[in-house]
Parts: sequence; structure tokens; C-alpha cells
Amino acid sequence: MEEKLFRLVEKGTSAVMVVQDLARQLEEAGFEELDFGTGWGLTENGRYYVKHHDTALFAFTIGARAEFRNAVRIGAAHTDFPCLRIKPNPDISAGGYGQVNVEVYGGAILNTWLDRPLSISGRIALQSEDVMHPEMRYLSVERPLLVIPNLAIHMNRDVNKGMELNKQTDMLPILGLLDENIKDQKLLMEFLAKELQVEPEWILDFELWVYCAEKPQYAGMQGELILSPRLDNLTSVQALLTGLIRGKRETGLNVAAFFDHEEVGSRTKQGAGSLLLLTLLEKINDSMQKTKEQTRQSLYNAFFLSVDVAHGLHPNQMGKMDLTNKPALGRGLCIKEAGSQSYATDCEAVAVVEQICRKYKIPYQKFVNRSDLAGGGTLGSIASSILPVRTVDVGAPVLAMHSAVETMGTADMDGLTKLMTAYFSF
Repeated sequence: MEEKLFRLVEKGTSAVMVVQDLARQLEEAGFEELDFGTGWGLTENGRYYVKHHDTALFAFTIGARAEFRNAVRIGAAHTDFPCLRIKPNPDISAGGYGQVNVEVYGGAILNTWLDRPLSISGRIALQSEDVMHPEMRYLSVERPLLVIPNLAIHMNRDVNKGMELNKQTDMLPILGLLDENIKDQKLLMEFLAKELQVEPEWILDFELWVYCAEKPQYAGMQGELILSPRLDNLTSVQALLTGLIRGKRETGLNVAAFFDHEEVGSRTKQGAGSLLLLTLLEKINDSMQKTKEQTRQSLYNAFFLSVDVAHGLHPNQMGKMDLTNKPALGRGLCIKEAGSQSYATDCEAVAVVEQICRKYKIPYQKFVNRSDLAGGGTLGSIASSILPVRTVDVGAPVLAMHSAVETMGTADMDGLTKLMTAYFSF
């Protein structure tokens, strides 16, 4: 399974590129693409997917016997990750350097982005004859383009005592060196125009992201660790997709939802806080000629897995973990719980996942935050407030979550994939 994950990490350099690679995998597996703006002629034993605003995707399979009383099984993950977002009018000239104006997207660990090879990915809107439909182009530069250099220790003797980085002034990447003979040189806009083979004035707007261009790789004596950008949350995305494709369930409806904007709160048109998932399920049921009452009954019995990474035990900071719940890398996926409901917590639903793991001999652990540390949240609680069904948060444990490069156990990717496959199979 690591091969699929590595490819997705290398190709999924922004949310839109993640969706494009998911679509490629689904097409190869025989899934048919649909459009939210048309009617759907769905059939039993069908395999389908639909994209939404380029950065979210939903895939689903309909069993050979799609009786309405068979529960709907849903899994969800997110396509975005902490990074840097390029602002409009991005070009900056400073001391002979061409820099790019950026903002921090999500809760990135800022100092991990320094002195690394960085590049650009996303989508660009060009002028068109139809003002309501600009021409959309997609770009992923698969080579290092930018760098954010550290200040030498000779100029900052206290750097190893800790330094707070200013998001506006300290995180501006260098794109290149300016030509002193050219005034008002705009390196990035000129680069984009050349890459797209258009005039610079044709570019109206863009959603471009600075991503870490390092490649995923194995580490450890036996290759038991994986070091990679974007493990949060492409581990979950790939495991969920593979589980849906491999799933053998003959009855009911299996759904994999890949939302955008989890790192900034999920409350957008393509985020888990929208009505999009509920709309999708209603549209599927309508296409299968189910009544509204049948739809309500099937949705009431649904089950929801929110799949996102968990915190693994850090050997140098063991005191940051809960007293009795200390999930370690390589020892199984995590079931995440929180009394605050930042992770969806329901003992009946958790027991269901535990029984699946025990039945298929899938190692698992439990994660709970220390009582005196506020943890993060996931899309599980947000989505289940709109679709109120049994929900559980699960995911592979990682170290350095939200770093430019994160660490996970190799075996945990296999375990998470086995859980997703089992979930969509019986």
C-alpha cells in the first residue's frame, strides 16, 4: 500500500491535484463520472464518482441488492493540508531577490518550512468569451522553485533558544534573482504566463499553493518508518479510496467523501460543514426511486467513519501524552475519542469499529488528549452534526503533525487500509 501512498503524495501537491489523482484511480477501477448539475441514471451494482469545485470528490458503490433498509456506510477524509497560499499581486522585489507574497494556510509548524525545497501547485482562472465561465487551468510544478532561508546563526546568536516567526515577514519565499537591467520585474506572473503559454494579462485570479517538494521515503533499520510531506491527510485519503475500490459489500450503499478546507474549519461549499454530503445521499436515493421515508430510514441507520491522522507517542516528549493512552507508531491505527466531541465519541459506534478490527485481526490503539492540553479536531463531529448518525474518528498515528515533513509507521498504513476494506465489504 505504500506505493499508492507515495504516488498520491508526489502527485497530490494541492487539493485540486489530490482530486485529479483520485479521479485517475477511480477511472482505472471502472468508476463512472457523474455531474451534480444533471440527472443520474444509477443502477444496482454501479460504481460512480462526482467532483465538486475541483477540490472535493465523492465516490460511491451501489450493491447488487440495494434494498433501502440496508444501512449506508460512509467514510470521509480531507484533501487539503497545512501549507502556504500565494496572495494576489504576489511579486515582491527585495535587494535583488524576487520573492512571493504568501499567507499561512492551516496550522503549519512554520520553522519546518525553512531551508526546504518548495514548489507551486493549484489552479488558475483565465479570461474567456463566456464571463460566467472563465477558462480554468491546472498547474503542478514538479521541481523545486522556491526556498525560505533561515537567518545564519552568526546574525541571530539566540536562534537555538527559540524564535517566533512572523507569518508576513519571515515566511516570504525566494523565487529567484532579479535582472538588474529590468525594472518592475514580476517573476511569478511571468513564470505562470510562460507555463500556461498565455499573456500575463489573461490571468484573472488563481488558487496557488506553496508545497514541500521533498519526496516520501522509508527510514528506520527495517524501513519501518515513512518520512513524507502531506501524511496528514493523504494517508487517510488513499486508505479510504482503496477500501472503497476493494470493498465487496453486495447490499446497500458505500460512500467515500473527500472534503476540502478541513484545515481551516470545514465551513465552506466544499467542506464537511456544508450540506453537500446530505445532498449527495438524497440525490442517490432519488435516482434509485426511493421515497422520502425510505431515504430517511436508510440515512438514520447509516454509519460514518471520519478518517484523519492521530498523534503518536513522541519518545522525547512522552509527558505530552495521556497517562494511560499512549499510541505508538507501528502498533496499529488509532480510534480517537474526546469528551469535548472534537473527535466524534460514541461508545456504541467505537465498539463497532473495535469488533471489525478484532474480526479481521487489525491492530488498533486508542488516542485521548491529556486533560490539560487542548487537541485538534476533525471533520467527523462537524459532518455528523448535519448528518446525525453513529460516527467514529480513526486514523494512523504520526509524529510532527502539521510539519512540512511528518513521520508514520509503515505497518499502520497497511492496517488502516485493511480497516477501510473490511468496513466496505461485509
